[in-house]
Amino acid sequence: MTTEFLQSAPLRIVVTQRLDASREALFRALTEDASTWPQWWREITRASYTGPGPYSVGAGRTVALRGGVRFVESVLVWDEPERFVYRIEETNVPGAHAWMEEWLLTPSQGPGTTVRFTMAIEGHAALELPLQAVRPMVMRSIRKAMHRLDAQARS
Repeated sequence: MTTEFLQSAPLRIVVTQRLDASREALFRALTEDASTWPQWWREITRASYTGPGPYSVGAGRTVALRGGVRFVESVLVWDEPERFVYRIEETNVPGAHAWMEEWLLTPSQGPGTTVRFTMAIEGHAALELPLQAVRPMVMRSIRKAMHRLDAQARS
């Protein structure tokens, strides 16, 4: 699966937000230490890279969410300071066939950074239909996480 899946997936959740932090600070906050993710994305209970650093393309990560959802991920794109893409290699989410997420950081007009987060999923209808139904809640969670990420990147 290539990054083209981000545009072609049957289920895509895309959130774009302007943040005050620089692209460099946001990219560092996203990539340097996965264990900090629960500090700004409250639905995540644990995250870590697997293996020794330094990390880049090919790095593995494990992520646990509230409710017992688990992911094993691999980093596909690490283009500092603008693009971070990872693919879910394993999950305990029933019916998930393919899952990829992208953080795209572009300069805003004026100060700050425009951040676009894309979640791309292909799965059984028993997964895709409920996700469609809760899309507004997922998008709200992502926006809140982005604002906390922004505050962390500026501190």
